[in-house]
Amino acid sequence: MSSFKVEILSFNTINELPGSWETTDYLALLNNMDYSNPEEIKESELKEMCLMSLTDYEPAESAKIVLDYVIQDRLTDGQIENLSHEILTEKLWEEYPELSLHPDFFRATQLLYQAYNGKFPRAEGVQFQMKITGDVSIFEENPEAPVVRLLAAGMSDHSLIHRLFSDQVEGTSFKEAESILWQLNTISKEADSVTFEVVSSSYWLDEIKYADSFEAESHADIAVEEED
Repeated sequence: MSSFKVEILSFNTINELPGSWETTDYLALLNNMDYSNPEEIKESELKEMCLMSLTDYEPAESAKIVLDYVIQDRLTDGQIENLSHEILTEKLWEEYPELSLHPDFFRATQLLYQAYNGKFPRAEGVQFQMKITGDVSIFEENPEAPVVRLLAAGMSDHSLIHRLFSDQVEGTSFKEAESILWQLNTISKEADSVTFEVVSSSYWLDEIKYADSFEAESHADIAVEEED
């Protein structure tokens, strides 16, 4: 267990995941919608054409096209069919039991929301930078677990992470941390400090905007060697 000083340097609410939709994604979706020669569209117009093409379908049909693309083979056709109706009203990036799929539901919903001018739920996430000072060696490998433990310390006992994962926060294995932090990028690193940029759901980490700076303890997961 190590002690750290944590400073929240910036905090923003976001409606789009950084880098979540690129040129190749729009081209792939247009191809999936049987759009003729999408590669001939100017790159600056690809997104708009993709959004327009989605609205040629009923909302649930468009949702299935987008979900088929972002989820691919990780769910069955039947599951995606059901979710293509649920996504019209449900915040799947918060409510679906498989946490690893949350960022994909977020990026799917953000695109559908833009295409249908608000007919889908408004996706809301957080993006912030945090500076951690102390023995930063615990963040060199698999930093997600010790980072989430620190973030949990900066939030109230009523926060969702404490309520759902109190055993993991205190314990030695917190596999869910990788799914809670959708993006974790190192901005800068020195001998006794590291600055991370975090992207996640408001569902998990909105409360950290009130933290400013605090001192807390954290620890890395303990690797368990598999028996032969």
